[in-house]
Amino acid sequence: MNLRIAWLLLCLLSPVSPPSAATDATPPRLMLATSYGAGVEVSDYWVSEKLDGVRGHWDGHALRTRGGYPVNAPAWFTRGWPKVPMDGELWLGRGRFDEVSGLVRALAPADERWRQVRFMVFDLPGDGGPFEARVMRMRTLLAAAGIAWLQPVAQQPGTDAASLDERLDAVVAAGGEGLMLHHRDARYRVGRSDDLLKYKPYEDAEARVVGHTAGRGKYAGMLGALVVERADGLRFRLGSGFTDAQRADPPALGTYVTYRYNGLTPNGVPRFARFLRVRHLLPPPDPE
Repeated sequence: MNLRIAWLLLCLLSPVSPPSAATDATPPRLMLATSYGAGVEVSDYWVSEKLDGVRGHWDGHALRTRGGYPVNAPAWFTRGWPKVPMDGELWLGRGRFDEVSGLVRALAPADERWRQVRFMVFDLPGDGGPFEARVMRMRTLLAAAGIAWLQPVAQQPGTDAASLDERLDAVVAAGGEGLMLHHRDARYRVGRSDDLLKYKPYEDAEARVVGHTAGRGKYAGMLGALVVERADGLRFRLGSGFTDAQRADPPALGTYVTYRYNGLTPNGVPRFARFLRVRHLLPPPDPE
């Protein structure tokens, strides 16, 4: 089955509608990250915090999600933005992903709540120069715009692997998700790129809820674990990561959830998998 068709079917089957179910969304063609690993020359990269928000793409005229759905922000939010494409993150702050996701999915914008949102710009897709030059242009462009909620993501030159690990530990300890590394000489290229790396203490992925198991002991009468299914058909359990409220009212069958894990077993099963959050907006397939 074509990956785009499969993605659309998943969205239709999900119990939560995308921001505009009537819109025939076309995902923007974006540059996507791969994972950081040993052997990377950190000094060749710019480093920034990986923000736990909702990715947005401004095409110079309209703001859309990674899936291509319009973001129903108040009109003032994008008024005066530069007429150039910008990639960024709709962000409320560390640990507030669920809040900003709810705002983005809402059909009617909640004006006062949007006053807290920032669009943190991390790239300029239409600029053909190397990333280092794009960093400088982002700073100049957004400073000239003078809009408080439109900001460049803070970028710092990388030094070495030890310093990178120290920074990762500090960001995670403060409630952050991880780091991003972008090669200083990289041009913007659609699809997965080794010039753009994500560095987190764990990996994450999505799966569909296909069953519930009953809790025992202090969780009697509540959820014990979710039985989830990956896109390739593999089923496994998520038994940790839930609050008591989530165990009392667990994600319904058919819901998609994000889980975190630390590598795979020889059989391909996620190690130490634990529930992270309900995934209301499924990521589209990678651009071909």
